Amino acid sequence: MADEEHIRHCMLYKFQLGRKASEAAKNICSAFGQDAVSARKCQHWFEKFREGNFSLDDKSGRGRVSNFDQEALQALLVQNPQITQQELATTLNCSQKTISNQLRALGKVQKFGKWVPHELTDNNRNQRVTICSSLLSRQNRLQFVEQIVTGDEKWVLYVNLKRWPQWLDKNEAPQPTPKPDLHAKKVMLCVWWNFKGILHYELLPSNQTITSAVYSAQLERLAQALREKEPALINRKGVMLHHDNARPHTARITAEKLRQLEWEVLPQPAYSPDIAPSDYHLFRSLQNFLLGKKFNNEECLKNALTEFLASKSQEFYNRGIKMLLNVGHK
Repeated sequence: MADEEHIRHCMLYKFQLGRKASEAAKNICSAFGQDAVSARKCQHWFEKFREGNFSLDDKSGRGRVSNFDQEALQALLVQNPQITQQELATTLNCSQKTISNQLRALGKVQKFGKWVPHELTDNNRNQRVTICSSLLSRQNRLQFVEQIVTGDEKWVLYVNLKRWPQWLDKNEAPQPTPKPDLHAKKVMLCVWWNFKGILHYELLPSNQTITSAVYSAQLERLAQALREKEPALINRKGVMLHHDNARPHTARITAEKLRQLEWEVLPQPAYSPDIAPSDYHLFRSLQNFLLGKKFNNEECLKNALTEFLASKSQEFYNRGIKMLLNVGHK
């Protein structure tokens, strides 16, 4: 049988591999004999390892590793809650595994700071109820989902910073995360889609803003795309356009264009991105795709967007549209 210290080295090795204590005991006994170590004893050592105590001296007791400066760790976390484990390990001259164990021993968990939402008024809430009820009344119509065309705009940054989680106590609220600089280099993506996929998208020129005239011209290009990709919507079923109530979308010029196209407009309550498929589905997935990416020019950015939009399956787009109907039940 191997000596006790060698058995402890084996237990530490299994712990660092992420194995369970019971599994480690079974493997060690298989290699060195059935009496090499008990499952209870292995669990005892694993508890020490989880506390950050990696001393293999059996007389060391259950205390934490003595040469680790927990006060320094605490000070670094207070100074910068978004610091990474690797940065902590480098600063404190230890392994990342040690940092992970010490953070766990301190009861630290990672949480993201939340964007501060717009506070809804009573009128906003009543409007949401009315519109959701309207959606529910339509959902049993067989063609309803097939008629919906949804669209929206999104700023896409050339440099997409990643929002880092913060090491905090379990009941401690994370610090708010400031949004990216509004004046950072960016381009506006305008996109329309239905339950099958992307129908039309554009990147707005940097010197142009969305006005009712610009939006009306975009709707005409969308109509042309529908004639090519979804002729049944134009000729028979009818388009139900879903967009938010931004001023260019509700202006007189836009309303006149929609009358010419003979499209019905589905109502959208104010400040309700959870009832906008692009916001709660497409743009959320796009934002995850963009995180950490940097683009040197518009061509690189456009290629990345084309790659993303083409990579999504029909099931992805179908699920996004159908989720709109589920909102009414909440």
